[in-house]
Amino acid sequence: MEALIKKLQEEIGALEIELRIELPREILRARAHGDLSENAEYHAAKERQAWVNARLNQLQGRLRELSMVDMSTIPHDRVGLGSVVEVLDVDKDEKMHYTMVTSEDVDVSKGMISTTSPIGRGLLGKKVGDTVKIQVPGGTREMEIVELITIHQVNAKK
Repeated sequence: MEALIKKLQEEIGALEIELRIELPREILRARAHGDLSENAEYHAAKERQAWVNARLNQLQGRLRELSMVDMSTIPHDRVGLGSVVEVLDVDKDEKMHYTMVTSEDVDVSKGMISTTSPIGRGLLGKKVGDTVKIQVPGGTREMEIVELITIHQVNAKK
């Protein structure tokens, strides 16, 4: 969770610099070219300014939400946000590892799945030994939870 907060703070910092320093310079430069009604540089800078402002507001809201996450509500013995889960796909007899993350951190190639994805929702609240049937776009998958490392155990190792 700390890595996500740091990532958000870094992006917010970069966007604030762009919004408060770089874009005003671009707008001033474009204004110097004369007639604003046909000034493509001016319109592009203003559009970028609106996008940056919207993205900044979105990231700041997400950062506020994350700072309010109560770690004591995340279970110590069940799958929750930040958990690393090893599952056995019963149908394929194949083991897979998933890390339960927020939607901003999803990277399926690294096994990082959202807690709101079909598999994420199916695994949430389950413990080692539980078997779950999860409806995915390709059909139903049956998975057994083989190993679980919760966010509390991950943080304790740091």
